[in-house]
Amino acid sequence: MTGTLADLPDEGYVFRTSWPLSSGDIDRYEKLSVDGMARYLQECGAQHLVDCGAFETHKFWIVRRTVIDVIRPIEWPDTVRLSRWCAGISPRWCNMRVRMTSDGVDGREGGLIETEGFWINMNMETGAPSRLEDKFFDLLATTTDERRLRWKAWLNDPVDAQTEQPFPLRLGDTDRLDHVNNAVYLQAMREVFPQVADVIDNPYRLVIEYNKPITYGEDVRIATAPTDGGILVWMTVDGEARTHASITALPS
Repeated sequence: MTGTLADLPDEGYVFRTSWPLSSGDIDRYEKLSVDGMARYLQECGAQHLVDCGAFETHKFWIVRRTVIDVIRPIEWPDTVRLSRWCAGISPRWCNMRVRMTSDGVDGREGGLIETEGFWINMNMETGAPSRLEDKFFDLLATTTDERRLRWKAWLNDPVDAQTEQPFPLRLGDTDRLDHVNNAVYLQAMREVFPQVADVIDNPYRLVIEYNKPITYGEDVRIATAPTDGGILVWMTVDGEARTHASITALPS
């Protein structure tokens, strides 16, 4: 799945933060793992809400799609720098871009990871999307001209698996909404990395779309099918695709 992500704006509200890359968020090659990226996106989002005074009024969000472009990996023990801004907005949801960079270690070039998430603001009493407060909407909108953002799926292929494997869940995989945490879905993606080792050794894109929550106790399976230049991945429960995902090479 290809598509250009919005570039860092020259003006408007861009939230910036940084922290040392944790040894608990690296893979066996000492690079920031994709599930570590998911945790950092959530943490950056929470810090962003606090920074703009919107945490108490906009506490609950669900992510509908995450796009991760790993252009150059971030390596341990570097420091991760994150810039977060809005790339499209509507009254109840928004596309949030996060750029992750690092300076590099031992003389190596620094990392660059570009991401975008389609986030929906939720009212937990009604279980429905909730309107953003005007002042919060106006602040986010300073970095985008897209004010009528609509959802459109990038991935909708029916399950047509060539391989399948179980993905056991742990009680600790759930979050405060009693759903499997976003980072756990990315742990599942790592299970199929050996099938696309040649792809992820170079710049690549991972797209994951969340169709329906997965909860603890469900029998989850990872289904895959190869494509030209990558792989399609589904996380299924009783044959139903709870997520669609793809891993593809980025153009050189």
